[in-house]
Amino acid sequence: MHHAEAHTGDGTEDTLELRLTEELLGLIGDVSPQTDGRADAASLVGSPDAWSPAATAAGRFRLVTVEPRRDLSVISRWMNDPAVAAFWELAGPESVTDAHLRRQLEGDGRSIPCLGVLDGTPMSYWEIYRADLDPLARHYPSRPHDTGVHLLIGGVGNRGRGIGSVLLRAVSDLVLDNRPLCARVVAEPDLRNTPSVAAFLSAGFRFCAEVDLPDKPAALMIRDRTHRDQL
Repeated sequence: MHHAEAHTGDGTEDTLELRLTEELLGLIGDVSPQTDGRADAASLVGSPDAWSPAATAAGRFRLVTVEPRRDLSVISRWMNDPAVAAFWELAGPESVTDAHLRRQLEGDGRSIPCLGVLDGTPMSYWEIYRADLDPLARHYPSRPHDTGVHLLIGGVGNRGRGIGSVLLRAVSDLVLDNRPLCARVVAEPDLRNTPSVAAFLSAGFRFCAEVDLPDKPAALMIRDRTHRDQL
Protein backbone atom coordinates (compact mmCIF):
# COMPACT_ATOMS: atom_id res chain seq x y z
CA MET A 1 0.00 0.00 0.00
CA HIS A 2 1.40 3.26 -1.08
CA HIS A 3 2.60 5.94 1.23
CA ALA A 4 0.76 9.25 0.87
CA GLU A 5 3.78 11.16 -0.27
CA ALA A 6 3.29 13.19 -3.42
CA HIS A 7 6.13 13.25 -5.91
CA THR A 8 8.10 16.47 -5.90
CA GLY A 9 8.92 18.34 -9.04
CA ASP A 10 5.39 18.49 -10.40
CA GLY A 11 4.16 21.44 -8.41
CA THR A 12 2.77 19.35 -5.58
CA GLU A 13 4.02 19.56 -2.04
CA ASP A 14 5.59 16.62 -0.30
CA THR A 15 3.26 15.22 2.35
CA LEU A 16 5.80 15.20 5.14
CA GLU A 17 7.52 18.45 4.25
CA LEU A 18 4.56 20.68 5.04
CA ARG A 19 5.06 22.29 8.44
CA LEU A 20 2.23 23.26 10.69
CA THR A 21 2.10 26.91 11.57
CA GLU A 22 1.93 28.02 15.18
CA GLU A 23 -1.53 29.42 14.60
CA LEU A 24 -2.84 26.18 13.12
CA LEU A 25 -1.39 24.13 15.95
CA GLY A 26 -3.15 26.41 18.39
CA LEU A 27 -6.46 26.14 16.58
CA ILE A 28 -6.24 22.38 16.41
CA GLY A 29 -6.08 22.36 20.18
CA ASP A 30 -3.86 19.28 20.32
CA VAL A 31 -0.70 21.02 21.39
CA SER A 32 0.62 24.31 22.59
CA PRO A 33 2.15 26.42 19.83
CA GLN A 34 5.87 25.84 19.50
CA THR A 35 8.43 28.28 18.21
CA ASP A 36 9.53 26.17 15.26
CA GLY A 37 6.08 25.07 14.13
CA ARG A 38 6.72 21.47 15.10
CA ALA A 39 4.62 19.33 17.40
CA ASP A 40 5.15 16.31 19.53
CA ALA A 41 3.93 13.23 17.66
CA ALA A 42 2.23 11.90 20.77
CA SER A 43 0.08 15.02 20.84
CA LEU A 44 -1.05 14.77 17.24
CA VAL A 45 -1.32 11.02 16.70
CA GLY A 46 -0.94 9.36 20.06
CA SER A 47 1.71 6.96 21.34
CA PRO A 48 1.28 3.57 19.64
CA ASP A 49 3.98 2.09 21.89
CA ALA A 50 1.71 2.75 24.86
CA TRP A 51 -1.35 1.15 23.30
CA SER A 52 -2.23 -2.24 24.74
CA PRO A 53 -1.54 -5.22 22.46
CA ALA A 54 -4.52 -6.51 20.49
CA ALA A 55 -5.65 -10.12 20.68
CA THR A 56 -6.46 -11.17 17.12
CA ALA A 57 -7.31 -14.36 15.29
CA ALA A 58 -3.76 -14.27 13.91
CA GLY A 59 -2.10 -13.83 17.31
CA ARG A 60 -1.09 -11.13 19.77
CA PHE A 61 -0.37 -7.94 17.86
CA ARG A 62 1.19 -4.63 18.86
CA LEU A 63 2.65 -1.54 17.24
CA VAL A 64 6.19 -0.36 18.01
CA THR A 65 7.56 2.98 16.85
CA VAL A 66 10.35 2.45 14.32
CA GLU A 67 13.95 2.91 15.44
CA PRO A 68 16.05 3.18 12.27
CA ARG A 69 19.22 1.71 13.75
CA ARG A 70 17.28 -1.38 14.79
CA ASP A 71 14.66 -1.66 12.04
CA LEU A 72 16.04 -0.09 8.86
CA SER A 73 17.46 -3.24 7.31
CA VAL A 74 14.27 -5.26 7.57
CA ILE A 75 11.99 -2.42 6.39
CA SER A 76 14.31 -1.67 3.46
CA ARG A 77 14.28 -5.35 2.51
CA TRP A 78 10.48 -5.29 2.47
CA MET A 79 10.49 -2.12 0.35
CA ASN A 80 12.64 -3.90 -2.25
CA ASP A 81 10.13 -6.69 -2.72
CA PRO A 82 8.79 -6.06 -6.24
CA ALA A 83 5.18 -6.49 -5.09
CA VAL A 84 5.71 -3.79 -2.46
CA ALA A 85 7.90 -1.50 -4.55
CA ALA A 86 5.21 -1.23 -7.20
CA PHE A 87 3.05 0.77 -4.80
CA TRP A 88 5.41 2.26 -2.20
CA GLU A 89 8.15 3.27 -4.66
CA LEU A 90 10.86 3.12 -2.00
CA ALA A 91 13.04 0.42 -3.55
CA GLY A 92 16.79 0.98 -3.68
CA PRO A 93 19.57 1.26 -1.10
CA GLU A 94 18.76 1.53 2.60
CA SER A 95 19.31 5.28 2.41
CA VAL A 96 16.04 5.62 0.45
CA THR A 97 13.97 4.02 3.20
CA ASP A 98 16.03 5.75 5.89
CA ALA A 99 15.19 9.17 4.46
CA HIS A 100 11.48 8.27 4.31
CA LEU A 101 11.48 7.16 7.95
CA ARG A 102 13.45 10.13 9.24
CA ARG A 103 11.15 12.65 7.56
CA GLN A 104 8.45 11.30 9.85
CA LEU A 105 10.52 10.74 13.00
CA GLU A 106 12.13 14.18 12.76
CA GLY A 107 9.14 15.96 11.25
CA ASP A 108 6.23 17.87 12.74
CA GLY A 109 4.57 14.86 14.35
CA ARG A 110 1.74 14.22 11.92
CA SER A 111 2.91 10.71 11.00
CA ILE A 112 4.45 7.93 13.08
CA PRO A 113 6.20 4.97 11.38
CA CYS A 114 5.65 1.71 13.25
CA LEU A 115 6.56 -1.95 13.09
CA GLY A 116 3.70 -4.39 13.45
CA VAL A 117 4.79 -7.19 15.77
CA LEU A 118 2.77 -10.41 15.69
CA ASP A 119 3.47 -12.89 18.50
CA GLY A 120 6.86 -11.26 19.01
CA THR A 121 7.88 -11.22 15.33
CA PRO A 122 8.09 -7.98 13.30
CA MET A 123 6.05 -8.72 10.17
CA SER A 124 4.52 -5.48 8.91
CA TYR A 125 5.17 -1.77 8.55
CA TRP A 126 2.57 0.87 9.42
CA GLU A 127 2.20 4.61 9.26
CA ILE A 128 -0.35 6.20 11.58
CA TYR A 129 -0.97 9.76 10.48
CA ARG A 130 -3.31 12.71 10.89
CA ALA A 131 -5.28 12.66 7.65
CA ASP A 132 -6.92 15.99 8.44
CA LEU A 133 -3.50 17.67 8.61
CA ASP A 134 -2.19 15.92 5.49
CA PRO A 135 -2.40 17.09 1.86
CA LEU A 136 -4.86 14.21 1.48
CA ALA A 137 -7.37 16.52 3.19
CA ARG A 138 -7.43 18.63 0.03
CA HIS A 139 -8.95 15.69 -1.82
CA TYR A 140 -11.82 14.65 0.45
CA PRO A 141 -14.17 16.29 3.00
CA SER A 142 -11.95 15.74 6.02
CA ARG A 143 -13.04 16.09 9.62
CA PRO A 144 -10.94 17.13 12.63
CA HIS A 145 -8.84 14.28 14.04
CA ASP A 146 -9.35 11.96 11.06
CA THR A 147 -6.54 9.42 11.42
CA GLY A 148 -5.03 7.64 8.45
CA VAL A 149 -3.24 4.31 8.15
CA HIS A 150 -0.79 2.87 5.62
CA LEU A 151 0.11 -0.82 5.75
CA LEU A 152 2.79 -3.04 4.29
CA ILE A 153 2.77 -6.79 5.01
CA GLY A 154 6.42 -7.79 5.04
CA GLY A 155 6.69 -11.52 4.51
CA VAL A 156 5.23 -13.21 1.44
CA GLY A 157 3.99 -16.00 3.71
CA ASN A 158 1.69 -13.56 5.52
CA ARG A 159 0.03 -12.31 2.34
CA GLY A 160 -3.11 -13.64 0.74
CA ARG A 161 -4.32 -15.38 3.91
CA GLY A 162 -6.56 -12.66 5.32
CA ILE A 163 -4.01 -11.49 7.87
CA GLY A 164 -4.02 -7.98 6.40
CA SER A 165 -7.75 -7.64 7.06
CA VAL A 166 -7.39 -8.96 10.61
CA LEU A 167 -4.61 -6.50 11.39
CA LEU A 168 -6.33 -3.55 9.71
CA ARG A 169 -9.37 -4.13 11.89
CA ALA A 170 -7.15 -4.44 14.97
CA VAL A 171 -5.16 -1.28 14.23
CA SER A 172 -8.22 0.80 13.40
CA ASP A 173 -9.76 -0.40 16.67
CA LEU A 174 -6.57 0.59 18.51
CA VAL A 175 -6.76 4.06 16.96
CA LEU A 176 -10.42 4.52 17.88
CA ASP A 177 -9.92 3.14 21.39
CA ASN A 178 -6.89 5.28 22.14
CA ARG A 179 -7.84 8.48 20.29
CA PRO A 180 -11.27 9.46 21.66
CA LEU A 181 -11.48 12.60 19.50
CA CYS A 182 -11.01 10.56 16.34
CA ALA A 183 -14.35 9.56 14.80
CA ARG A 184 -12.99 8.01 11.59
CA VAL A 185 -10.03 5.98 10.41
CA VAL A 186 -9.14 6.80 6.81
CA ALA A 187 -7.08 5.06 4.14
CA GLU A 188 -6.28 5.72 0.48
CA PRO A 189 -4.86 2.55 -1.08
CA ASP A 190 -4.00 2.56 -4.75
CA LEU A 191 -7.19 1.87 -6.68
CA ARG A 192 -5.25 -0.59 -8.86
CA ASN A 193 -4.15 -2.60 -5.82
CA THR A 194 -7.21 -4.84 -5.71
CA PRO A 195 -6.00 -7.09 -2.84
CA SER A 196 -5.37 -4.01 -0.71
CA VAL A 197 -8.80 -2.52 -1.36
CA ALA A 198 -10.40 -5.90 -0.63
CA ALA A 199 -8.50 -6.16 2.66
CA PHE A 200 -9.85 -2.79 3.81
CA LEU A 201 -13.40 -3.79 2.89
CA SER A 202 -13.05 -7.03 4.86
CA ALA A 203 -11.72 -5.03 7.82
CA GLY A 204 -14.90 -2.97 8.09
CA PHE A 205 -13.91 0.01 5.96
CA ARG A 206 -16.35 1.32 3.40
CA PHE A 207 -15.44 2.52 -0.07
CA CYS A 208 -16.38 6.20 -0.29
CA ALA A 209 -14.94 7.54 -3.52
CA GLU A 210 -12.26 7.40 -6.12
CA VAL A 211 -9.70 10.10 -5.41
CA ASP A 212 -7.21 11.36 -7.95
CA LEU A 213 -4.08 11.97 -5.85
CA PRO A 214 -0.94 13.50 -7.40
CA ASP A 215 0.88 10.17 -7.44
CA LYS A 216 -1.90 7.61 -7.89
CA PRO A 217 -5.60 6.95 -8.37
CA ALA A 218 -6.78 6.06 -4.87
CA ALA A 219 -9.74 4.39 -3.22
CA LEU A 220 -10.90 6.49 -0.28
CA MET A 221 -11.74 4.02 2.50
CA ILE A 222 -13.30 5.06 5.82
CA ARG A 223 -14.13 3.17 8.99
CA ASP A 224 -16.52 5.10 11.22
CA ARG A 225 -16.51 4.83 14.98
CA THR A 226 -20.33 4.85 15.07
CA HIS A 227 -20.66 1.87 12.74
CA ARG A 228 -17.58 -0.17 13.60
CA ASP A 229 -19.47 -2.85 15.49
CA GLN A 230 -21.83 -3.41 12.57
CA LEU A 231 -19.14 -3.79 9.88
